[in-house]
Amino acid sequence: MPRMGRSLVALVVAVAVLTAGAAGCSKKKKDKPQGSADTTAASTTTTVDTGPKVPSPLTGLPMPEALAKRGLLIVKIDNSPQARPQLGLAEADVVFEHLVEGGQTRFAALYHSTDAAEVGPVRSARSTDMNLATSFNRPLFAYSGANAAFQVLLRRAVFVDVGLKALPDAYTRRPDRRPTSDLFTSTGALYAGARFPGSAPVALWAFRAAGAPAVAGPPASEASIDFAGPAATKVRWLWDAGAGGWRREQDGSAHVDGTGKEVRASNVIVHFVNYKDSLIRDRTSAPVPEAQLVGEGSAWILVDGKVIRGRWNKSSLTQATVYVDESGKPVELRPGRTWVELAPPGSASLVG
Repeated sequence: MPRMGRSLVALVVAVAVLTAGAAGCSKKKKDKPQGSADTTAASTTTTVDTGPKVPSPLTGLPMPEALAKRGLLIVKIDNSPQARPQLGLAEADVVFEHLVEGGQTRFAALYHSTDAAEVGPVRSARSTDMNLATSFNRPLFAYSGANAAFQVLLRRAVFVDVGLKALPDAYTRRPDRRPTSDLFTSTGALYAGARFPGSAPVALWAFRAAGAPAVAGPPASEASIDFAGPAATKVRWLWDAGAGGWRREQDGSAHVDGTGKEVRASNVIVHFVNYKDSLIRDRTSAPVPEAQLVGEGSAWILVDGKVIRGRWNKSSLTQATVYVDESGKPVELRPGRTWVELAPPGSASLVG
């Protein structure tokens, strides 16, 4: 068992009797209703779109040079049925989807090259999120809360805390949403309120050069993932040749955000990963799973309407994950936004 895994188990055992599952978006004395000054500030958030451009390390696309040195921002976004439609997913450079209790999933949305005027619903952290954040060069991390065991890990993690407790004025409660899926923020408010700027992200993967041919590989028109459990989330990615990207469906319907914008990605990585019991239980006594991100395993890289059956390797929590094809060559992605599905082995299927 990796050292961090042993530390987590020891920590959880010590505090398990003091915790009662994951703490969601608990009520804070500084929470404001929609229409407050926070919401007004969020509505005016824009991305700098003038001046010199440089390649984004996360998308490979041109981004304003004025934004290139700012830190990576990670926002934990709810994906329960009552949380939909979300806001801000379409603006994220990269989104990781991982399993939580009962077969539901949550998103870790990464922002750097663009801003989002409203993001949410923001939800609580899990150890999977903290393990993800460790390799991203001290990112800003936004979340609604965490139980006692995970809160200790959060204090140890190498990131800038812009969560609800650390930065309450950056968040708003929307009266048209049900608790605990009513907490929203904006990238502008989080960047402006952070006590430290964080560090610019490193490239997560390689992108093919402009004018380079599309990848070689067998065709793939769709990929399906079943995050099994009592409240299983069922995901489908469909290749759209006309748009040159992948359309996302969830639980049988097109995945659209709160503005009606369809969620799409230039690349989808199905990253097969084992989950272990973190020994924490949620409020319904369901086990909280933790993705085992260090090691190696299989991966499907979906790009250009094709699938590359490859491998992933991550030598430590601080190292970036490397994706290679069957020959061991690093996979080059199409410039654009990427989704990473942290899928349990055997949960996914392909249609050619």
